[in-house]
Amino acid sequence: MKDLFYAIQDFFVNVAFAPLDMLRALELENWFAANSLNWLFVIIAGVAMVYWMLQLKKFDSNNEEDKSISSHSYL
Repeated sequence: MKDLFYAIQDFFVNVAFAPLDMLRALELENWFAANSLNWLFVIIAGVAMVYWMLQLKKFDSNNEEDKSISSHSYL
């Protein structure tokens, strides 16, 4: 059973996180290149937010959303 946990540890330390170790070593040479993965995620999130806002604007301008005011009976 102990060997199973050591095998899992070995896989993650030596295989799965090897690209991240390369990025950590690259940081000493070029900070922007080392953070390229983060920049990619920021760009994807920005594009997704712009797309989401454009879709909300489209539905708002078509008056497809029910904007009737209703509250709970206890209010």
